[in-house]
Formats: sequence, C-alpha cells, structure tokens
Amino acid sequence: MSQSDRRVVITGMGLVSPIGNSVETMWDHLSTGKSGVGILQSVPVENFTTDIGGECSDFDGGIDNFGSPDKLLKRNIKKALKLMCREIQIGVAAAQLAIEDAGLAGAEKDPTRVGTMFGSDYIITSPDEYSAGIAECLSSDGAFDFEKWAQQGIPKVEPTWLLKYLPNMPASHVAIFNDLQGPSNSLTVREASSNIAIGESVTIIRRGIADIMVTGATGSRIHPLRTIHVCLQEQLAKRPSDAVAGDAGKACRPFDANRSGMVIGEGAGVMVLESLESATARGANILGEVVGYGSSAVMNADSTADYKTALSNAIATAIEVAHLTADSIGHVHAHGLGGLRCDEEESAAIVDAFGDTPVTAAKSYMGNLGAGSGMVEAISSITAMQKNKLFPVLNCDSVDPKCKLNVTTEPTAPGDSFMNLNVTPQGQASATIIKRFEG
Repeated sequence: MSQSDRRVVITGMGLVSPIGNSVETMWDHLSTGKSGVGILQSVPVENFTTDIGGECSDFDGGIDNFGSPDKLLKRNIKKALKLMCREIQIGVAAAQLAIEDAGLAGAEKDPTRVGTMFGSDYIITSPDEYSAGIAECLSSDGAFDFEKWAQQGIPKVEPTWLLKYLPNMPASHVAIFNDLQGPSNSLTVREASSNIAIGESVTIIRRGIADIMVTGATGSRIHPLRTIHVCLQEQLAKRPSDAVAGDAGKACRPFDANRSGMVIGEGAGVMVLESLESATARGANILGEVVGYGSSAVMNADSTADYKTALSNAIATAIEVAHLTADSIGHVHAHGLGGLRCDEEESAAIVDAFGDTPVTAAKSYMGNLGAGSGMVEAISSITAMQKNKLFPVLNCDSVDPKCKLNVTTEPTAPGDSFMNLNVTPQGQASATIIKRFEG
C-alpha cells in the first residue's frame, strides 16, 4: 500500500457549542428540535443591531470543562488558563474532550507521530486589556494624550497579553499539554477553516508524516469588538416578533422563505484523525472515515463572493479525491447561513451536484460559530449516521422557491456518507466527505 492509499479514520470527537459540550447533549438538542439561540448575555447589546446569538452558556472556563485530566495535566491547564482568551479556551477544551474520547489521554504513543491542526478566526483582543494603560494617559478633562502612551500607558498593559489572542495558540497549548511532537499547523480561513483543517490532516497522515492528528477549529462572532464588525459588515437575522414566528430560537432560518440573515454564535469542535493501521493496532473505536476534501476561492469582478462557483469547485474536488459519485452521498450538511444571497447560491451549487439529496444545516440550532462551525456540523452529521436519523433543519417552515433543495424538515435516513460544506463571506469554500467505516 502506498502512503497516498492510507485510510484515515475518526477515533475521537469533542465539542463546546451553544447546543452542548458533549456529543450526547448536542444530539438531545438536534433530535428534539431545541435551539441554542437566545438573548445575548456576555456582551453589551444596547449599541448592536442584534441582541440574539448562540452562546456556549455551559462553558465557564473552569477545569471541569476540559474533561477528566490527570493531576499533572489539570495543574498545567489551570496555570495556562490566564494565557487563553475565551475562543482559545473553548478550542483547547474541545481538543481535550476529543483526546479523551479517542482513548489517547495517558496512553502509550510515539509523541513524534502525533500532531495538531487547528483552524480559527482572527482573534481580537478584549478592550479591557488596554483600559488601565489608557486611564494613565487621560488628561484632567478626559482626553487621551498619545504622548503619554509609551512611558505611562504601555507599562500598564500585561506583558503577556498577546499570547492570549494569537490564532496559533490553540494548537500550541494542545501540543504542549499532551506532549504531541508531530506536525503542527494553524489556519485562519474563517468559516472554511474546519474542512480545510481536516483535509490538511488527512494529507499529512497519507504522506506518512504522522499517524494521528488532533484536528479542530474554534471561532466566535460574539465579542465586544467582533460583534461590532459583524453588525457593520454582514446581514444579521432579525428576532421574529411573537405575533409572527415566536422567540429568539426561531431567528436562524436557513433556506426558509422568511429568513432575514445570519445569527452570530461561538463554539469549537475537534476530531482525532488517525491512520487505519494505527487505530486498529491500539483497538480504537472507529467513528467514521474521511475519504474526500476540497477547497476553492472565487470572487466576482466587483470583489463580492461567488459562492456558487467556489462551492461547486470544492464539491467537485472532494468527490474526485474520494473516488465517489455524487449520487452515492447520503446527505449534504450545508453551510446553511440563513443569508439571502448565500443560501440561494449554495442551493444552486448543491442542486447542480446532488439533485434532491437530503440537506440539513445545524446552524439553524446554534447560529454561525465562525471557524468552529464546520467541525461541530461534521460531528453532528457523524452522530446522525450513528443514530441512523438525520435531524431536520430547524425553522425552515416554507422552503424559499429560489432554494430548490430537498431540505430535511422531518427526521429521515442519513445514508452512509455525507458532504460537509462551508463558505466565507469572501468566497472561500471548503468541503469534506465522511462515510461510515467499513473494515
């Protein structure tokens, strides 16, 4: 068998999301139609154009959020928490849960053959980091004096503040905590990050550079500054009035005729990807197999995203890499943003490739988690295959005639494989194909 023929399987999964911090809790939400979207609690909303989002309300950064680490690991994580912002904490917690799920925690392994791959958004510093320094530079009338910043302001800024916000830190922390000495890389491709991270990890394993890759992504659209950017730049969902459609949980409506935009969220997901030989040798529980991946970035001449072409290219590449045909895919897990143009163009790409294959979208339950979305969505589809029940798209009461999809509105069979899709507002699309494992 050549290295390029190595089969890559999934042996562990972990997540932190608005619909739970475990696969079991996530599935309870998906199988009962329970939304994780609510009124925002962690950021001031009075100056935003939205007051709703999918927050990880069960995550408080305590050591209990990181699984069941041994005494030494627990101590190391506690010491490092002060060097992690919330996005990084969420990503590291999901990774520790996945490592535990895979049976790697404390297991005998060659650390040089285990690597990390993490996607993230660009991570913005909290304004609080600068508040003490700024206060030192204010004049008696409250005006900021720039000339005081170098001598009086900067010394009041925590020297290690930058380490809390670097996008390569999730992978770094996970590698250090678990003594993973193999390949390590960090990607910042917004919503496309999860699928691209999976594809990169599969490539590394197939090349024979590593046997195991802890692969994940973390992201957020909920932040004192990030949310301002989102409000200014993207189309956000309006909270339906009680007279029309109900509460905040009904705001995210992918492919629905009455959708009004994206719902913001936060979260992370991680998979342990492993060569079949390695997984078999250590008796790992195999959850699925990654067989295809692809990506493409396409913009129009006016610098707007060409969602349809980018997604069509990524789909075609993933199918080619998997050596499958489109009609063999059991379901499509769509990006399902809830945006007007994005949903229309994504629908066109899906219909062109897959016809009336069933389509689901977990964003309808939790909003857009940024870079973390694709990984949590893939985990939800893997779980659907395990449960043999594809969950419906929440809030899609009437499919938009411009989105000619077979949107899953009732539980249905998930099939033996799925295509996972994501795309950024700039037109960077990514796709993966994951199937049931067959020995």
